[in-house]
Amino acid sequence: MIRLFKLYIPNAVLLLALLDFVLLVTAGELGFLLRAQQIGIDAGQIYSRKTPLLVFAVLVQTAMIAVGVYGSDALRSMRYATARLLVAISLGIIALSVVYFLLPGHTLWRSNLFYAMFIAMALLVLIRLMLGGLLGSAAFRRRVLVLGAGRRALRLKTLGERPEAGFMIVGYVGMSDNPPVIEEAINRKALHNLTRHVENLGVSEVVLALEERRNALPLKDLLRIKTTGVHVSDFSTFLERETGRVDLDTVNPSWLIFSDGFSSGRMISSAVKRVFDVCASLLLLTLTAPVIVLFALLVKLDSRGPAFFRQTRVGLYGENFKLIKLRSMRTDAEANGAQWAAKEDPRVTRIGRLIRKLRIDELPQAWTVLRGDMSFVGPRPERPEFVADLEEHLPFYAERHMVKPGITGWAQINYPYGASIEDSRHKLEYDLYYAKNYSPFLDLLILLQTLRVVLWNEGAR
Repeated sequence: MIRLFKLYIPNAVLLLALLDFVLLVTAGELGFLLRAQQIGIDAGQIYSRKTPLLVFAVLVQTAMIAVGVYGSDALRSMRYATARLLVAISLGIIALSVVYFLLPGHTLWRSNLFYAMFIAMALLVLIRLMLGGLLGSAAFRRRVLVLGAGRRALRLKTLGERPEAGFMIVGYVGMSDNPPVIEEAINRKALHNLTRHVENLGVSEVVLALEERRNALPLKDLLRIKTTGVHVSDFSTFLERETGRVDLDTVNPSWLIFSDGFSSGRMISSAVKRVFDVCASLLLLTLTAPVIVLFALLVKLDSRGPAFFRQTRVGLYGENFKLIKLRSMRTDAEANGAQWAAKEDPRVTRIGRLIRKLRIDELPQAWTVLRGDMSFVGPRPERPEFVADLEEHLPFYAERHMVKPGITGWAQINYPYGASIEDSRHKLEYDLYYAKNYSPFLDLLILLQTLRVVLWNEGAR
């Protein structure tokens, strides 16, 4: 894996993205040459149109990231990838048309885009067909040796068997005399030289998956393995990197304290984030004001009560604030006290179902962002009644309040909508990952991926 701005990117995905960028530039150039030949003009040198070609490639690839072209589902399924590519290229062309209107001369001619769009689609599908068998093969996966043969090792085995996994486990070494859960594990006593075993297997990473670490760490073995240039990871760090979440079943306070993350350079990042929040919320409120007004009227006509719904939520450092949304439930929805939302919730009104599905009920939250109580990206703010209960049942729940809550977040794009203690536990694992690894690059990725969630109704409630 390659780590980019605190985010780990599988080698196969990075390779595919680089190839896609080259192919997009190629498609733009071929489209230009085809159109030039058609109308009988001299195409000139490619250097003279480098800016339009790069703009074309960057915008289309940004759209590809946004709609999930590099997600695990698209990497596994050609049909899934083709559908996402069609949407991505269409969005890219729309974005390019806007750029052409605002900055004429900085993108390809609109007549070129017609050809470039079809050529790009053909090239992108072709490269996936050619690399389809390789993306899931051992050639693109790290070779991992697991020290341990118990339940933790079994979790790694299950994780490594996923088609989208960026690693393959080449062996297990049982480090204790307990009966192994992994039958094929080799007992440490049967290996005269563990370092030589690592070299013979061509291992690039060793993962420590011991059930009990007290007085059981093979320090001499780990030191020798480390000095040969092989990367050594503990179980929690490896899981965090491979799953994009902090595993609550294995993490402890000392790991959170001593592991990488919670960077001290957040002051500048927070200032940049606040500037973005103010500018983006002003723009969003300006553009969507007619939509908000229209649906506010529909909400009033559909059911009794106010059009807007204000509710107390827990924000930064555990401070309460008022969240504003378009009302999607009956006014007596919580007559018997606060309760989790449910699938096909009978309290939701007819218009409420529509605005929830289209996420229109979230638009007024831009005002809360402008006011400074929320950000566009961050953990979803919860009700004080739920927070008190969740802090009692879930470890480290209070730590999610160390970053400003957001409209969208890492948990929202990675975990389907749910409303229960167990769902909150899973979402907390993603929220902790975000709080620990926050960077402007991660915020940008989340904002782009939110488009995928909206377009494909993933996580809608």
